[in-house]
Amino acid sequence: MANSPLKSTDWLANNLTRNGLVILDASMHLPASGRDADTEFAAAHIPGARRFDFEKITDPTSEQPQTLPNEADFSAAVAALGVSNNSKIIIYDNSDFRTAARGWWMFRIMGHKNVYVLNGGFQKWKAQKRPVETGAPQIKKATYKARYNPALYFTKEDVLSNLSEKNRLIIDARAPGRFAGKAAEPRPGLRAGHIPGALNLPYADLYALDGTLMTNAGLEATLMDAGIDPSAPIAASCGSGVTACCIALAFAQLGYWNTPIYDGSWSEWGADQALPIETA
Repeated sequence: MANSPLKSTDWLANNLTRNGLVILDASMHLPASGRDADTEFAAAHIPGARRFDFEKITDPTSEQPQTLPNEADFSAAVAALGVSNNSKIIIYDNSDFRTAARGWWMFRIMGHKNVYVLNGGFQKWKAQKRPVETGAPQIKKATYKARYNPALYFTKEDVLSNLSEKNRLIIDARAPGRFAGKAAEPRPGLRAGHIPGALNLPYADLYALDGTLMTNAGLEATLMDAGIDPSAPIAASCGSGVTACCIALAFAQLGYWNTPIYDGSWSEWGADQALPIETA
């Protein structure tokens, strides 16, 4: 598809040594999984890849996990990875949560246009017996200047205003049990339920069995089943602003590129007793 946010494993295999290409591993795992993304990266990664640990590229003043950092901190972090404003970036993950989408959104909100998600991630790369390497990559520091785009960001105040103004449909990427308030939240102290008026679109429903994003026809059918018009203005939410980015990625694949992410998501909304919630 023209103007797609995705690149195939075939494309990457044919362009591994392309000048100006930067490959980033944005894997993340939950503590209870027993997996460590840094250890797994050192054991095997796509040749030339660098580790983009977005859990460390955050706002240190925020009480919420994975909160987007400011322009200066983001610029310093990615420059240290050898990323420049002219880099063509391919982001992948080896995570059940398809966390490459979070890395993709972070670069997009910081003004980087030439950034793509590897469709199928490291799982598909390995399944196809593509080359891997081990150890730490050699990185030459670059210069980077972020240009923050506020149109791709939603705050708690934006969500509150939207409850009455209804300018955007809030789409929640969490699993159905959590959305309905029937399953406990993994983070302590959070209420169960969802933002009033939100619709549920579990991020996993957007992906095929091989970890690739569904075809456009499949995405459109999934949205229709969830009662969502892809052309309607939306904002995406989830547990902590990570899998919500899968919704933004899917909408971009369908040609709708400007989905804002509620970065605080349920970690913020569910913890604030003064905010309204719905269940079921």
